[in-house]
Amino acid sequence: MTKFRPCIDLHSGQVKQIVGGTLTTASADLKTNYISTLPAGDFAKLYKDNGLEGAHVIMLGPGNEEAAREALAAWPGGLQVGGGITDQNAKQWIEWGAERVIITSFLFPSGKFSQERLDSVLAALDADKEKLVIDLSCRRKDNTWFVAMNKWQTITDMEVNEGSIKSLEPYCSEFLIHAADNEGLQKGIDEKLVEKLAQWCSIPVTYAGGGRNLQDLDHVKNLSNGRVDLTIGSALDVFGGSGVKFEECVIWNRQQSI
Repeated sequence: MTKFRPCIDLHSGQVKQIVGGTLTTASADLKTNYISTLPAGDFAKLYKDNGLEGAHVIMLGPGNEEAAREALAAWPGGLQVGGGITDQNAKQWIEWGAERVIITSFLFPSGKFSQERLDSVLAALDADKEKLVIDLSCRRKDNTWFVAMNKWQTITDMEVNEGSIKSLEPYCSEFLIHAADNEGLQKGIDEKLVEKLAQWCSIPVTYAGGGRNLQDLDHVKNLSNGRVDLTIGSALDVFGGSGVKFEECVIWNRQQSI
């Protein structure tokens, strides 16, 4: 059944909400919706206290490791961690308390998918696919979607479709899909992508990008027949938003399990 999944997006060591498509190497390009005065650990504790499992911590660029570890310390075994994950550090993050690690860019050297790299990450996790989430964050190209990496600025050679989803499912426990063109804009979700993910995925999948209110949770639930989870970021009151209260999302989740 569809549920609300929260996030902790880290940039330069701070919890932020960012307009996804502006995350380039040039700081002048960056559009930020919110910068929190609270540390990452406070958000992790908030999610833990409210039983919001499956939350993801994303390190957007360098300088975020300390903040991510602080979040893990606040909720050991309760958070997924992504951003800069490779075969060299995946197991280390699990040992530091991540429930799962999330990978994207490492799988696409020079923008081309590498099965060898996926195999090496899984081997580093002792072949335990339950510890691995594949992030197929993407950008729209006409009526298709292609995986985007390097802070969503580089379009890879992998189209997000039934074939690519089915080829990756044996190697991971979940998918995370950021619709980078919608991320941080609070202008609504990519409805067609949500519908397709529900059709294509047979393992849990979380969609993020454009969620703006409580009605979007109902909308994703209806579009996906309860098969796709939704992350709401910038619209949440805890991130300075006015679209939806965090507490309302918590209550919504509880109602789904009744």
